[in-house]
Amino acid sequence: MYQRQVTILVYLSFMLLGLLSILWGILLPDIMVQLQMSPAASGLFFACLSLGSITGAFLGGKYVQKFEFVPLFAVLLLTLVVLIIGASFVQFWPLLLFFVFALGLTCSGLFTIGHTLIARLYVEKRARMMGFMDFMFSLGTLAAPLYVVVLYWGVEDWRWPLRILAIFLAGTAAFAWYLGRTHQSPAHMAHAKGSLSYRQVMKKPVFFALALMMFGYGAVEWGHGNWFVTYASQGLALSTEQSRLIFAFFTGGMVLSRLSFSLFLRWFTSAQLLMILVTCAFFGAVLVKVTAVPALLQLGNFALGLGLGAIFPLMLTAAMDLDSANGPVLSGLANIGGSIGYQAAALGTGLAAQQVGIATAYWLIPILAVWLFGTVSYFSYLLHKKHTQAVQV
Repeated sequence: MYQRQVTILVYLSFMLLGLLSILWGILLPDIMVQLQMSPAASGLFFACLSLGSITGAFLGGKYVQKFEFVPLFAVLLLTLVVLIIGASFVQFWPLLLFFVFALGLTCSGLFTIGHTLIARLYVEKRARMMGFMDFMFSLGTLAAPLYVVVLYWGVEDWRWPLRILAIFLAGTAAFAWYLGRTHQSPAHMAHAKGSLSYRQVMKKPVFFALALMMFGYGAVEWGHGNWFVTYASQGLALSTEQSRLIFAFFTGGMVLSRLSFSLFLRWFTSAQLLMILVTCAFFGAVLVKVTAVPALLQLGNFALGLGLGAIFPLMLTAAMDLDSANGPVLSGLANIGGSIGYQAAALGTGLAAQQVGIATAYWLIPILAVWLFGTVSYFSYLLHKKHTQAVQV
């Protein structure tokens, strides 16, 4: 019963976190206008969010093992509610940077705990359950454009989507607090209460490759997620609402990918499936940039989402299968790599947009997709090599 309740808690939280994570990119055009932010300031905004995520991932991976997971999850959710409410009342953009840094730190800690809980609660069904967990995250990202469009029918103000989301997160925090007060986590008690080492994990080539791959993954996913609406509306002269609806094809592709990828593990190894996915993502990233036709933009967004969606849960599941005892570190390492990529894409695109315009600056996304293709190929090779050695032994 407790296992089911914790699973519901993590899945629901990940859906809301998915909505929050993509909300910033969708609301960015309105935030820029109201707070008088330049493209460079917008890039700095996402860089602060990314730096917070890096800090939270490092601290979470190293020290989260010292605490009971579910009560800590509740505290972090409540902290997130306070930060979102605070951000929604900001009148000057420099102050917003403080809030988004703290938001990134808090969300990253929640990701680390969520991944570790599900990985330990479902050892035999790890790939399926972690895939469904990230499906819930993608479901939140899919709902985000529609969520904003519907709320804007009533009040066209970027602050209200954040405030209403905070109410849902507050309810989730209360549920987590109830579980933490009335139960003790078997997933946590099965492992020692001590800090873990990133250094020992990074000595293994396959996990070093994981960090390189996650840099490209974070750069492409969040670079596209945070800048596509701005690119389509300002660079391609589409309406903001049409741009948001086209972007929904990207999140739809991610949802479908994360929901269905575990079925294909019956016919493909993890290494083979990773290569299929990254190839699809690469062609989607190129198509989005080379066309201005709405129908082809929809196709490119869908292909990019379909390819990217399952890469993260598939990669993290494969890594935890190799070393489950270091689950928090592996989750933290993946988040750190993804956040650095996120920061590079956000700040780089913002600075480039200020100099040459968003239409030209957006070429950074397909260029980063080349990096992703190369690093996924390297990770898949090492993964295949390890599995081959295990079979021979």
